[in-house]
Amino acid sequence: MNFTAHQLSHIGDRKYNQDRVAYAYTDESLLLVLADGMGGHLNGEWAAETAVATFVEAFGAVANPKISDPQKFLADVMKQAHRRIMAFPLEPGTSFPGTTCVAALAQDGKVYWGHAGDSRFYLMRDGKIAARTLDHSAVGQWLELGIISEEEARTHPQRNQITNCLGGYDDIFYIEPGKTENLRDGDVLFLGSDGLWSAFTDREVCAPFTAAPPDIALENLLRQALKREAGHSDNLTGLVVRWGRTESFHPAAVPIGCVLEIH
Repeated sequence: MNFTAHQLSHIGDRKYNQDRVAYAYTDESLLLVLADGMGGHLNGEWAAETAVATFVEAFGAVANPKISDPQKFLADVMKQAHRRIMAFPLEPGTSFPGTTCVAALAQDGKVYWGHAGDSRFYLMRDGKIAARTLDHSAVGQWLELGIISEEEARTHPQRNQITNCLGGYDDIFYIEPGKTENLRDGDVLFLGSDGLWSAFTDREVCAPFTAAPPDIALENLLRQALKREAGHSDNLTGLVVRWGRTESFHPAAVPIGCVLEIH
């Protein structure tokens, strides 16, 4: 496979970083996953780390060298991560462990994805957003229905109140699958926590990736988000991949060629 990948995470103006992110690949398959934890700093960190670790472990176990049913893999593993989090022995008076999660799988020239919560997946093509996830939040639903504008959603006081997550309450969790897309040379795949994307409109999220290499573009986006949200920034985490024949070739010498995680 030929791709260029880069990931960044920043604590923002919080005391702890509850975001987790990773990618892994074989000769024929690439996994991307990001989680944003909630529920008190230790529980939130644990929930996000559990979600990411569950995906990486499952990928390593069955990607030989690719996944037989990508969409089923994403749904099954996210459900498995949810069950692991729900089994956490919660102490009295502590907040529930929960996390958003978004995951994507690229193989056979296609990209598959699924998510729970408001961490986003974007597919960018020719300087435009070809596809992205829809936020599982009241504000996200109001935006999709046209009740509020994109700018109103960006600053709405309830924008961080999500309606779906891993952990917390068993009856509200679900995974929303994305529409499978054929990949083209130059396509950009971007995963971001709400601390990163919520500072911008969709057009502003896309703009840096049309003007610079993926690593520089992600760094610029994070820097701009910190500046725009100065003093009250959430954790900010992103993972970007540019796909195509002109990108770096990644042969996998072992079943998982590379696993990178930011704590």
